[in-house]
Amino acid sequence: MTIRLVTFDALHTLVTPRLPIYTQYSQTFAPYLGVLEPRLLKQSFKVALTQVQKENPAYQGDSGAEGWWREVIKRTAIGAGADPQAVDSSLPQIVPSLMERFSFRQGYKLFHDSLPVLRQLHEMNIHTALISNTDTRMLSVLKDLEIAPYLDSVILSEVVGTEKPDAKIFRLALASSVQSELVPQDGVHVGDELESDYNGARAAGMHALLLRRAGPEGDGERKEEGENLQGVHVVNDLWGVVKWVKQQTI
Repeated sequence: MTIRLVTFDALHTLVTPRLPIYTQYSQTFAPYLGVLEPRLLKQSFKVALTQVQKENPAYQGDSGAEGWWREVIKRTAIGAGADPQAVDSSLPQIVPSLMERFSFRQGYKLFHDSLPVLRQLHEMNIHTALISNTDTRMLSVLKDLEIAPYLDSVILSEVVGTEKPDAKIFRLALASSVQSELVPQDGVHVGDELESDYNGARAAGMHALLLRRAGPEGDGERKEEGENLQGVHVVNDLWGVVKWVKQQTI
């Protein structure tokens, strides 16, 4: 067996927030809503994001990605104790500010191993792609962080209208590869979410590796309470992906 394509998740796999998301929200909220309790903001953001994802998967809806995030931002602020009237009156300033912040390196940074591993895979003549449940701002993030040239294709849920763990999004990555006639077994997907990344890729017929970084770098990973990792192929950093790929080569 030879691996010809490695696909990566974006958030908490190749890129991570420069500061915790709730901290960046707090900084943006403060001039309009005052200082909100960080613990409540963190909890409220998680609840708001989960709710809106269920209500409008893949950023579908009449108002697009900005309207989608407007609802997340609004629910986050109110859920953390902000005055609802103050939130409504300040959203025209808060939403564009946060949308802009998370469009570039101001909001995100690379993990220390992201760029070196992408370069190594290209030197090994292995193609790479990104599969992310996110909106089109990720394109400008990848460009600003200077890793776009090392990704042969980028599949975003907002663009294709479906999201992980749907097998369709993984098949789109295979079909969009510059490598011709790829079959699912030619590719491996890497991400931090057991259901969306690992189980989704496996259901699509691809190989999969679950990323579990050690220490603070792994704090943002999507870890479900009581998740069962028995039989799951886990790597502790992206160099573990390179090692696994080399082991598959015959």
